[in-house]
Amino acid sequence: MDRKLGVYLCGGCSIGEAVALDALADVARKEYKPAVCRTHPFLCGPEGIETIRADVRAGIVDTLVVAACSARVKTDAFAFDPGLVLERVNLREHVAWCQPPGDEDTRMLAEDYLRMGIVKAQKTEAPPALADEICKRLLVVGGGVTGLTAALEAAAAGYEVVLVEKQRHLGGFLAGSKTRFPAVPPYDTLSANDVRQKIELVRYHPKIRVLTQASVQRTAGQPGMFDVTIQCEDGTLAVKVGAIILATGWKPYEPARLTHLGYGLPGVVTNVDFERMVSSGQVHRAPTGRPLGSVLFVQCAGSRDAAHLPYCSSVCCLATLKHVACLHRDNPEAKAYVVYKDIRAPGQYERFFQAVQNHPASFFTRGEVTAVKVAPNGQLEATVTDGALGEDIRLHVDLVVLATGMVPNSADGEAIRALEDAKVKAVKSESQAQRAEAARKVEELQRHEGTEILHLTYRQGPDLPILADGFPDSHFICFPYETRRTGIYAAGAVRAPMDGTRAQEDALGAAMKAIQCVELASRGAAVHPRAGDTSYPSFLLQRCTQCKRCTEECPFGALDEDEKGTPKPNVYRCRRCGICLGACPERIVSFGNYSVDMIASMIKAIEVPEEDDEKPRVLVLMCENDAYPALDLAGYNRLHYDAAVRVVPLRCLGSLNIVWIADALSRGIDGVLLVGCKYGDDYQCHFAKGSELANRRLENVKETLQRLQLESERIQLIQLALGDYGKLPALVNEFVGRVREMGPNPYKGF
Repeated sequence: MDRKLGVYLCGGCSIGEAVALDALADVARKEYKPAVCRTHPFLCGPEGIETIRADVRAGIVDTLVVAACSARVKTDAFAFDPGLVLERVNLREHVAWCQPPGDEDTRMLAEDYLRMGIVKAQKTEAPPALADEICKRLLVVGGGVTGLTAALEAAAAGYEVVLVEKQRHLGGFLAGSKTRFPAVPPYDTLSANDVRQKIELVRYHPKIRVLTQASVQRTAGQPGMFDVTIQCEDGTLAVKVGAIILATGWKPYEPARLTHLGYGLPGVVTNVDFERMVSSGQVHRAPTGRPLGSVLFVQCAGSRDAAHLPYCSSVCCLATLKHVACLHRDNPEAKAYVVYKDIRAPGQYERFFQAVQNHPASFFTRGEVTAVKVAPNGQLEATVTDGALGEDIRLHVDLVVLATGMVPNSADGEAIRALEDAKVKAVKSESQAQRAEAARKVEELQRHEGTEILHLTYRQGPDLPILADGFPDSHFICFPYETRRTGIYAAGAVRAPMDGTRAQEDALGAAMKAIQCVELASRGAAVHPRAGDTSYPSFLLQRCTQCKRCTEECPFGALDEDEKGTPKPNVYRCRRCGICLGACPERIVSFGNYSVDMIASMIKAIEVPEEDDEKPRVLVLMCENDAYPALDLAGYNRLHYDAAVRVVPLRCLGSLNIVWIADALSRGIDGVLLVGCKYGDDYQCHFAKGSELANRRLENVKETLQRLQLESERIQLIQLALGDYGKLPALVNEFVGRVREMGPNPYKGF
C-alpha cells in the first residue's frame, strides 16, 4: 500500500529551543520523502490542528506523524478520522525536557525518535473491522446482596439480566438477618435489613429473569457471544449472554479445624451460629441449656494465622460488635467479653465501636485465646495470653463465639485443568517415574475436583484462575473487578472479604464494567487496559509448529487449541497485550498496528555511531502501562538522563520477542534495558503475567549471549512502579554507565 505520509513538527513547549526544527525536517524529507513535512510553533493550537486537517481534507496525506508531546496527552487535540494512521513522536518529555538544548546528542536523539516514529507509521495497517452480532444480555451468578444489586443496577441501565441462584431463596447470608451494620448517622446503632425489599424488586423487574435452584452447567464462547447452559427447576436452559458477573459470595472458615479454641465442645459456636441465635431470639439460653449470663467473643478465630487463614476477613470485628449490641439489646444483664488482636472499625463504624464498648456489661481486651475447655462447674474456661494486663487470665463463661473468617465460594480453574492433565499422565506417561509424579500431582490436586462453578470450555481450565487464598486473580489496583477471563467480572465477598454495604458498591462497579465490556465488544474494541483498541491478533497458521506456547502463556484464555495443538483464537477474549506475539518462536502472530517486524524496523531505524565516535547506544524496551508514563513524569519534572538511550514502548513486557534483542545487538547497539511492572505475588503488571514471562525469556537470552561471547550484563530487566519515576533517570544512567565501562559492542560495524 502506498502511503501519503505527512510529518508535522511542533516547536512549542521548549522543543524549538532544544532542537533545530528545520534540520529535523530535512532528515524526514531526505530519508523518507513525505508528501508533506511542516513545522509549526504551536501544533496543538487551533491553527496547527487546522493545518493538519486541511492536508487530510485535500487528500494529500493519509498517514500522520506528529512530533510534539507524549501520546498520553493532548489526545483530544490530535483526534482525527479513525481511518487515518496517526503516530505520535515524543519530542517534549523524552527530548526537550530531559536533555540539554542545542547539544549534539540531543539532536541525534530527536532524529532517531523521528525515524522510529515514521517507520512505525509506515508499517501500521488498519485491521478489518470486527462485525459479529453481539448480545448485550448479562448473566449474574449468585443471588445474595451482591448479585441482587448487580442485577438491579444493570437492569436500571436498560440491560436484560439472567440471575442464577443455586438455593431456593434469594438473599444469601443477609436474608436471614434482621439487622445490618449502621448505615445512617450517627452510625451508633444497627440499621434495618433492606435485603427483602431488594429481593422483591428483582423478582418483579421486567428486565430480570430469576432462576433459583439453578446452576451453570457449561459456558462456551467469548464476550458478546457466551453460550451458557443452565440446569434449573424447569430443566436445561440455553441462554446467550454478553458478559458475566460472578457474585457467589462466601462461606465461613471450617470451624472443625479450630479444636484448640474448643470447637466441638457444647457451648462453643461460630459467629454464623450466633447470628442465627440472634435472628431467632435465642440469646437468653446457651445451647447447653444454661442461662446465658456471659459470652466470650474470640476475634480472629483462625484468621491472620498462617496455619489457617493468613488474611483478615475485614467484617469479623463488625460482626462481633453487632452481636454484642444484639446480646445487650435482648439480654441486658449478660456480660460480653471480647478478646481481640486488633479491632477494625473503619470510617463511621468507629462510632459504633465506641457505643458498644461503652456499655457497662462490655469488656474488651487485647490478647489471644490459647485454650478453651469445660470447667468443673460446667461453664467454659478460656485461657487468654499476651493480654494488656501482662499476665494470663482465665475467663469462665456460658458461651464462646468464634469469629471465623470468610472463605470465597470460588473454583480454581487452572488447578482443575492440571488435575485432568495429571490423571492422563498418571496412566499414559512413558516412564514409571513420570507416572509416579503424575499420581502425586493427582493426590495434591484432588481437592479441586468437582468445584466448578462456571464450567468454562476454555483450554486453560473450567473456571477462573485464583490466588493462593481462593480469590479470583485480578489487577487489584487498577482493574479490581476484571478477572483473568475477559468479560467475566467478580464482585462482593468472592472477590475480596467485605461487608454487605461494600458488596453493594462492588456490585455496582462490576455491573458498570460488564456493560462497558458488551458495548466495546459491539464496536470490536478491547476492554481495559487497552480500552477502545480495535486491533486484534492474526495468526499465520501455515507456519505454526503446534508448540502451544501461545495457548499456554496467554494469561486471559483468549486461545483454545485443536487436538493437534493449533491455536484457535477468540478475538473478543483478547486484551491486545501481545504476549502471544512474544511467545511465538516462529513469529506468526501480529497485529495491524503492532508486530515483530514493526518493532524490529524501529530498532533498525536507530543510527548507530561508529566505535571511534565513543557514543554508545542503549535500546530501552519499555512497558507502556507504568514504565513509559514514569519516563513521561521524569521528563515533566525536568529530570535529566543519558542521551545514549532510545526508548521503544511495548504493549506489555510480556510481548517481548527475543528477536528484537538479537536484532539490536547484531546492529551494534551496546546494551538493552527492559523496564516493566513488578511481578510476583504482589504483581502490578496490567496483563498479570507479562513481566514474569519477560524475565523468564530473558534468562534464556543471557545464556545465548554467553555462547556468543557477549557479556550477559549488556541486558538487564528493571521492575518499576509508576510512583518510582523519580528513580528512573538514576537507574537508566547506572545501566548506561556499566555499558560504557564494558566498552563497545564487538559486533558494532558488522
